[in-house]
Amino acid sequence: MRIVTWNINSLRLRLPLLERLVLELSPDIVCLQETKVPDELFPHAAGPALGYPHVVHRGMKSYNGVAIFSRLPIAPVDTAPDWCLRNDRRHLAVTVQARSGPIELHDFYVPAGGDIPDASVNPKFAHKLAFVEEVTRHFAAAPPHPRILVGDLNIAPLEHDVWSHRQLLGIVSHTPGEVERLLAWQQSGFVDAMRHFVPAGQKLYTWWSYRNRDWRLSDRGRRLDHVWVTPDLVPALQGITVHKEARDWPAPSDHVPVMLELDA
Repeated sequence: MRIVTWNINSLRLRLPLLERLVLELSPDIVCLQETKVPDELFPHAAGPALGYPHVVHRGMKSYNGVAIFSRLPIAPVDTAPDWCLRNDRRHLAVTVQARSGPIELHDFYVPAGGDIPDASVNPKFAHKLAFVEEVTRHFAAAPPHPRILVGDLNIAPLEHDVWSHRQLLGIVSHTPGEVERLLAWQQSGFVDAMRHFVPAGQKLYTWWSYRNRDWRLSDRGRRLDHVWVTPDLVPALQGITVHKEARDWPAPSDHVPVMLELDA
């Protein structure tokens, strides 16, 4: 089974790139973030046209939004709270009917947090911290179940998840407070599937800013996109692909797709 996670940064704008993604990677499931489309305007024909008859989505105008396209039967899971009582469409959960049995799949888009890493003066940063704390409590209390969690979590936790650990320690997405909270969330019952294949001492990025004139030459990236699995799924892991080529596509997202392969 192949599962892709991708912050597409506007689904309707980048529908042709979604088609290209499907042609190049042939995933069974695609989890999107930052779709930026309200549910009433969602491009419903896109899923079946690309070979994905099962589609769930939660969206809003201009901001946020998540969607899951699947070749496999899926059923929505609606046990999570309205995170921080914002109703800001940052999470979708479904049960996937895999060959090995049902697997719970979570698609997250964590708040970016603004530019100032101080919760006392930056409400966006305070919201980000509160969001991760609430999600952590939720999963820590959840009953054991095979789970996969993917998405743009907007935090690069490890030293080699950013181009310069020293220079980015005070930059939102890599501050100690964010890292501490993200790792606590991960430790609520997950294994970092990307670092299962790529050692922590090796650079690993999924996002490159639009501000870089030549993103490959400067390579000032961050790993903001994540794939986690519960320990019972670790023996099924087969590979991880960071599809860097997508950053060179026409009018690309600043994130690239990440694909998990597992025997399930």
